[in-house]
Amino acid sequence: MDLKMILNSMYLCVKDMDRAINFYEQLLDQKVSEKDEIFSIFNFEHNRLCLFNPSKVNEKHVWGNNCLPSFQVNNMDLLLNRIDELGAPIVFPLTKIGESLVLEFKDTEGNDIEVYCKQTNE
Repeated sequence: MDLKMILNSMYLCVKDMDRAINFYEQLLDQKVSEKDEIFSIFNFEHNRLCLFNPSKVNEKHVWGNNCLPSFQVNNMDLLLNRIDELGAPIVFPLTKIGESLVLEFKDTEGNDIEVYCKQTNE
């Protein structure tokens, strides 16, 4: 029997759960599915994006890029407008990599988030 692994969720550490939920509700244009001061969840079709506040369970945490979520979008211009509205700084400028346009920005909690848009050959 071969080991099979399926990614069904990932979490980002946050310092302020309400602030982080507000940011991601606006970014993702959806409401949080489960809200808690320690662990909150955004549900997607096959995955979950979770927010975890380690200070609420006295867990020591070293802040930095412990997880780099990568979201695919269908329109980079619409995403750039949303990032601008949220005031999220771009930390890796829009760059063509292979067949995709890629960028990274910081969320309100200091996490880097990657976004890419596949380009079609028209």
